[in-house]
Amino acid sequence: MKRFVASALAALMLLTVFASAAMADDNNTTSAASTVEIRGPVYNGSSLTDILANTAYGNGTAITMDANKFAAFYYDIDDNVTTESLSIKNVAGTSGRTIGENGLVYTTTIGKAEYENKDVDWGNYSVIGFFADKYIPLKSNDASKLAKLVVDSDDKQTLKTGDTLDLGDGYSLQAKQVDVDGDKVWLELDKDGQYVDDQIVSTDSGDHTWTCEVDDVQGEDNVPVLKVHVNQVFQGAVDSVAQIDAIWLIDYANAIKIDSDDEFGKLDDVSINGPTITISNDDTFSLTKDSDQEIGQGLYFKVADSDALRFYAYKQQTTSGTYDVRGTVVSGTQPYTWTPDNFAGFFYDLKKNVGTETLNVSGVDGRTIPENGLKYSTTISKVDYDADDAFNGTYPVLGFFAQKYVPLKSNDASKLAKLVVDSDDKQTLKTGDTLDLGDGYSLQAKQVDVDGDKVWLELDKDGQYVDDQIVSTDSGDHTWTCEVDDVQGEDNVPVLKVHVNQVFQGAVDSVAQIDGLWLIDYANAIKIDSDDEFGKLNDVSINGPTITISNDDTFSLTKDSDQEIGQGMYFKVADSSELRYYPYVQQTLGNETTTTTSGNITSIDNTTSIDNTSVTPTPVENSTEETQDVNASTPTETPVTSTPDTSAAANNTTETKNNTPGFEIVPAIFGLLSVFYIVRKNR
Repeated sequence: MKRFVASALAALMLLTVFASAAMADDNNTTSAASTVEIRGPVYNGSSLTDILANTAYGNGTAITMDANKFAAFYYDIDDNVTTESLSIKNVAGTSGRTIGENGLVYTTTIGKAEYENKDVDWGNYSVIGFFADKYIPLKSNDASKLAKLVVDSDDKQTLKTGDTLDLGDGYSLQAKQVDVDGDKVWLELDKDGQYVDDQIVSTDSGDHTWTCEVDDVQGEDNVPVLKVHVNQVFQGAVDSVAQIDAIWLIDYANAIKIDSDDEFGKLDDVSINGPTITISNDDTFSLTKDSDQEIGQGLYFKVADSDALRFYAYKQQTTSGTYDVRGTVVSGTQPYTWTPDNFAGFFYDLKKNVGTETLNVSGVDGRTIPENGLKYSTTISKVDYDADDAFNGTYPVLGFFAQKYVPLKSNDASKLAKLVVDSDDKQTLKTGDTLDLGDGYSLQAKQVDVDGDKVWLELDKDGQYVDDQIVSTDSGDHTWTCEVDDVQGEDNVPVLKVHVNQVFQGAVDSVAQIDGLWLIDYANAIKIDSDDEFGKLNDVSINGPTITISNDDTFSLTKDSDQEIGQGMYFKVADSSELRYYPYVQQTLGNETTTTTSGNITSIDNTTSIDNTSVTPTPVENSTEETQDVNASTPTETPVTSTPDTSAAANNTTETKNNTPGFEIVPAIFGLLSVFYIVRKNR
């Protein structure tokens, strides 16, 4: 009997391992990742010679992108400060798709900016954009030694005795003690948990400011690295509290020194002349068709897959956070129109040169836009699938308030569903794997047939079954087009396309390779009616493929404000006597992190202002992304007044996925135990 028990226990342990493996394999989920392209204006012509000669782009001999045109570059709207420019010049060797030697020139010059909190009377500070990042020169007129700006904030922070404020990049500020009279606080600056400096700040005299200076920063002494303004101190019966209303900090520990022999990608001819850095290309630079060509230090040219030469500059952003995506800056009251060329928040397809949205301002009087002086318009167009080798043809697309939508009917802009995925990235799924497509949608490889030429796929929404299909790779087009009924009253709506490249039945794993995915958020499709309102845009007209919306009331461009245009789109207006403003939308990349308090550690939100961006979903990788805090006080998006249609998801939810695999092992356990028992009894 002991041998029976031992054998049974061994069998149970083995089966437990199998069951655990089955459960682990069934719960294998591949997550979608995202990147952001911070892009500049689009240039389009037959050749560089043609583009350079086009005075719409430049002066006839060069095209230049500064912060007004290429919004990845540093820009201060309040003081109208720009420092960076990127030029393509008509030098010897520049023709066709080739930029000649020293024809690609990046220049940046130190400027002056005010601190975010203008009430603390700190004056201004030197600033320089360097390859689209904001740096502080260690000396006000020398661009060769730089430290990245970590924080410039006027947000109020309340710290109790012992609290630590996380400033970002490993820096933290601790409130050590508050004095018993309630007018002083002892602060300490740390880097990576190590002491840097401390100071007792008084609020009953002086300027209430601690300016922390550090020696030997790239050979420089007495470098101001931190400024803290203490607004008030409170000594209560229970808590001792200090309120901080201004913080400024540079990453002095990682300061850089730029030398004339440095190289920055293709830009390798470096000249430093006091406050100015100029870098150009020592070798020719080719704008190869259908490519991303690195300029230097994270800046690229994206070149269209087109016989015509069409390209734009961009900087790729991968850090999680919420970003302001801005268009061209307008000064004064002149009429202006934003298109995808100068407001990259708008949808744009480089390959087909397709944009659908425009925003027009006219008749501005002082700071007031008159009735119907603000007009937004968008018209359905056609674009290729990213997986154009897998999915033949095109699909209709419509940018709607800077989001990419797909009309449910190709010539009717009134019913829309947001595009979730359009990808040609290869995905390899084993049996039981789940691919997270985003917005609650997922694709599961249920089984691969024993002959290795078919795969059973299932589409789910929020974990609930929607539809399934067996896709064959030995005949047909290898594609599953999933159609759903009753999407805002429309039937047979294509909501998902999947192309299976190949299927493999191995001795260990059964694998399906997917090389084309396209998906719309049909469960949250919207219907636009003529009586809808979108913020200040409330006069709606729908004419087949075109939506036009304008303002029924006057619109005020109030100084130092964020004025909602509609549906998550805003004007940012400068804190200046001169009227200066730009449109922007917000894009969130990854998991947004806001100000949090955990025990006695408080995180400060670091402002991230990335302008002229486009977000591209890439459902290909298992990625763990950094989290970036964002401190800008941002307006809350006003949702569309139309009610999302959820009936489609409900009507197609007929089966719940089995989320507890492994339970089918239990009968096998009983059977095996029975066999052991019978064998033992017969002996």
